Formats: sequence, C-alpha cells, structure tokens
Amino acid sequence: MASGAPLWQPSAERIAKARLTGFIAGVNRRHGLDLKSYEDLQRWSVADSELFWCEVWEQLGVIAETRGERVVADKGKLPGARWFPDARLNFAENLMRRDDDGTAMVFRGEDRVRREVSHADVTATVSRLAQALKAAGVGPGDRVAAYLPNLPETVMAMLATASLGAIWSSCSPDFGVPGVLDRFGQIAPKVLFAADGYWFNGKRFDTLGKTRALLAELPSVRRVVLVPYTETAPPLDGLGANASLWDDFIADHASGPMDFRRMPFNAPLYILYSSGTTGQPKCIVHGAGGTLLQHLKELVLNSDIRAGDRLFYFTTCGWMMWNWLVSSLASGATLVLYDGSPFHPDGNALFDLADGAGVSHFGASAKYLDALAKAGIEPARTHDLGTVRALLSTGSPLSPQGFEYVYEKIKADLHLASVSGGTDIVSCFVAGNPIGPVWAGEIQALGLGMDVAVLDEDGTAVVGRQGELVCRNAFPSMPVGFWNDADGSRYREAYFEHFPGVWRHGDWVEITEHGGMVIYGRSDATLNPGGVRIGTAEIYRQVEELDEVLEGLVIGQRWDNDVRVVLFVVLRPGLTLDDGLRDRIRKRIRENASPRHVPAKIVQVADIPRTVNGKITELAVAAVVHGREVKNKEALANPEALELYRDLPELSDQAAGT
Repeated sequence: MASGAPLWQPSAERIAKARLTGFIAGVNRRHGLDLKSYEDLQRWSVADSELFWCEVWEQLGVIAETRGERVVADKGKLPGARWFPDARLNFAENLMRRDDDGTAMVFRGEDRVRREVSHADVTATVSRLAQALKAAGVGPGDRVAAYLPNLPETVMAMLATASLGAIWSSCSPDFGVPGVLDRFGQIAPKVLFAADGYWFNGKRFDTLGKTRALLAELPSVRRVVLVPYTETAPPLDGLGANASLWDDFIADHASGPMDFRRMPFNAPLYILYSSGTTGQPKCIVHGAGGTLLQHLKELVLNSDIRAGDRLFYFTTCGWMMWNWLVSSLASGATLVLYDGSPFHPDGNALFDLADGAGVSHFGASAKYLDALAKAGIEPARTHDLGTVRALLSTGSPLSPQGFEYVYEKIKADLHLASVSGGTDIVSCFVAGNPIGPVWAGEIQALGLGMDVAVLDEDGTAVVGRQGELVCRNAFPSMPVGFWNDADGSRYREAYFEHFPGVWRHGDWVEITEHGGMVIYGRSDATLNPGGVRIGTAEIYRQVEELDEVLEGLVIGQRWDNDVRVVLFVVLRPGLTLDDGLRDRIRKRIRENASPRHVPAKIVQVADIPRTVNGKITELAVAAVVHGREVKNKEALANPEALELYRDLPELSDQAAGT
C-alpha cells in the first residue's frame, strides 16, 4: 500500500537498546540460531511456537510455583489446545514485583484530582483489600465486579481479587444501568466496587442512583464497597446493609506479606464483554497465564517498555486496553492513569499530562488522533514531549493521513505503533516493531507466536489482496471460553465455524509488501456492491480528510437486487451538505480509492451512534435503515442517535436528488 520512504526509522542506538534486540540475542544463544530481524523471529516463533512461548516465560521472568514439563496439550486443536497445563502461578504476584517507594501510579482526574501512589502503598493496600475480600467470602472462581472510573483504587481492587484466584470484571460508570445489568447480571458477582460519581468535561456526574438501581437487580452481591471520588464522605443510603466506604472496608485488616494463591495456568482471571450491539453481550473468560504471557510479550517486545518507563493509555475500565495497560506493572513500569474528557479544559490536556508526568509511551485511539488533527492541535509546537519514545494507537484503523499527522504535528522521532486485536483475545494479532520502519497507514508487524494470515473466500492464504484476518495456530491468550457456555458451542460458533479449525477474527484486512497489515474494517460490515467486497475504512480515510467533514459512517443498503453504498456525514457546525460538497466527496473517493467505493447516496446527519467504548456502530445503523430491530441499545453511548436514521426519505425509492 505504502510507497516511497518510510515515515520513521529507528536509530542504531534505539535498535541496540531495544528489549526485542536482547530477546532475539537470547534466543540465538540458547538455541544456536541466527535470527537477525523481527521478521526472522516471527517466522521462528510460529514454526516452533512451543520453544518461543518458553522463551517468553524465561526471558521475561514469569513468577510461578512451577512451569511444569508440558508446554501445550492438544496443540492441534482449535479450540481445545491447553498451554502449560501443569503450571501454577498468580497473576497479581507477577504485577506486584516491586515493594519500594518508587511511583507505581500517577493519576489525574481532569484538572480536579492529582495523586501519586508508590509501589509500597500498592502492596500495603492490596494486602488489606485481599484480606477484606477473603473475609467477605471471596475465593477462587468467585466474581468481583467494578463499576468504577479509571482510578488507582480500581487497579488495586483488581490486584486483590486476582491475588485470591477470583475473577475480575469491570464496566465504566458512563454505562447505563441496563447495559451494566446485561453484563454483570450474567456473571452473578459476589462483591461490587462502585464510586460516588465521576468528572467529565468539568462537570460532576453522580452514579449513586445508578448503583442503587443495579443492586436491586443483582441479588448475588453480598458486599458493596464505595470508593469516594467526587465527594469526601458520600452517603451509603440505599446500598444495602453490607455496604462500606473503601477505608472502612479495609479498616480491620493490617497490611502484611501477600498470600498469593497460585492457580492453574488457565484459571479464569478476567471476564470481558463483546459490544453487544446485535444481542446480549458475550461474556468472554480469559485465563491468568495466557493473559500474562501475551501482555508481557506485547508490552516488552512489541512496545519496548522497560522498568522505570511511564505508560499512559487513554481508556476507561470498560475497554480491554485498561487490562493491557495495567499489565505493564509486570515490566516494572509506572502506570499513568487519566479519567475524564481528553479535551478538558482544551485539546492539550493529555499532552500537558505527558509532559508533566514524564510519559514514555502515549496511547490513545485513532479517533482521538483524528479529532486532534481536525481541531488543529499541534503539540510539536506547544509541548516538549522529550520523554515520549512511542505513541500507541488502536480502537479503529489509523489512516495514512493520521500517521503523517503524528510525525508532522506531534513528534518526528517517535515509534508510532498502531496495533489491532480485541476483547476476544485481550491482546493483539498485529502490533508494533520497535526495531523496524513505520510506513504510512500500515500496522508494522504480525504478532509473535501467532500464525496470522489473510484468507480469501475460498480459504486460500493471500498477500497483497484483501481478505479475512485469521490465526491458524493455538496461542496462550485464546479465551478459556464464554461464561454459561458449558458445551463451548457459542465459543466455537463465534470464531471457528467459518474456517473450521482456524480462528476467524472478523476483520477485513491485507498483508502488505512490507509484511505489515492494513485493516479496512469489520468483515461483517464490509460492503458488497456489484459483488465486490469493500472495507468501510477505505471510505473513511478519504472522507474524513475533507475539512468540512467531522466524521462519517458507511453502510450497504439493499437496493434493486443489489447493495448500494450509503455514506452518512457529520459536518462542522453551521455547514449544510450541498451538491458541491457531495461532488467533492465523490471525487476524492473515486480518485483515491476506486469508482466502486463512491457512495450512491450521501446524507448529512447530526450524530453518529457509537458504543460506550467509542466505536461507531455500522451494523446497528444498517439494521435501522432496513427496518430491523436493534436488539441491545444499552450497548450504545448515545442510542437516541439511531432515530436519526429511521425512515429517511433520502433512502426511499421516492427520493429525488442525491
């Protein structure tokens, strides 16, 4: 896809210092190999995946009672392979390696709250929390749920839960009550952590009323722990007789040595949730060992995170990037946490944080970067960013123009690691390569230890052509399964029915000549005009470069025994879509994509519906346009926006014009 020179090349010094370089040297030394590059390592890691994952375990220092003799049982079964079936470890023990006065977490709650927490404070608090949870009856396999902002207390509550071998699950407080019940109602938590409220865009939002409504529908909850955030001493009224403030919950327990319960490798650690826009969310269960190994690999090798680094990712506790961020404690890094609007008091908020906290790795969504570009924010002019070595992007495909914006307007000497994976694997299929070049519009590298490929509709592997993203081998962070799916049928149906024995992820992608990947959108949302499949991201990349357009959404509408492309656009305030702008949009798409990408209809809308994690919902809009019911509107942050797409005259057969 890309041509010309790469946007960035790592210096010889960077390559020499990279932890990936040291890892490759260790593999060569221990196994008599001569691997020279990431690509060499990736090929070997797939060809000899058992040795590779043992190298990750040993070189990255997994703490365990035992690794066991067996590396993988039933290796050829997808699903069904079991990694390190004799191992026993504890996830929290691996994250709580430090017990010193160094900073474990830096927290900013917009411009309202500033806090720092040391590793010693984390250890002391988690010790007390674990004892309190145990006294409340929490043990292996029990569920602890959190309805919390991205606070240090959220991290510590997760660590305490994991230390006991219990299962953690979280939703951010901007979820509505029905959306939380759709999730927590399926898993029957024993303990619920909640906050009194949160700050967003300078305003306080109370969540006590929502928490009371939740508890009325969650009879499994035996204890409620309220974290004061926006108030010093929030009331416990209506939260039940067994509700306590955070400090009171741990008051009877003195800090002491941690008693980490070491569990089997696949013991459930997290329950995460699919978006749920087409039905009740799937409860995806992830194991402790697989999550730990995969995160260590991606944080240390793909992102070059070292002890003493400071990792920031703009995320809520309802997105898997929170789980990924927290795992960086295992590498000795400091977490930089932010809760609130990234544009409060203005678009420089997160870059102020990066400079003030000495962030080394700055993470955000592609949509956030696009919004910065649209707003004319130029941190390279206004901020130092001297500590920032890497910028991480995910959530949706980052356009070539987005790559160029980062290097031109944020920082020129920067490892831009666009990554992609999902809640399904709590990690990535494609990721960054800190010792390789960055090409505009391309994710750099295929995941290590993962036989990632692109298959056409016949199941044939292709390069340089679009197709389905798949993984053809077993890897440790495959889900343990779905909750309440005893026979595994829903799990198999979700990933393994399309190509039997192969994980089909649901992304429409292309492997490039550089060995990287371009993602064109979800394969279930691809367009099919005239029988030719088109990824929606190809259209977004062109449309959103126009200054007049803030955002777009594309669907395929059934029409005249075929499918026609319909583009919805949100324009800058005060602008109205006219024939001239329609012509410019079509011209840009035709010239930079293809004539088949050109929309048959372009319609202005006031808003675009999105999930609570900020992803646009093409499938929900398509359902409304076709008169179908949207089954789970509670998965949406702004479900009212769907009504903007219902019975549009522009999309009826009586419509005139364009």
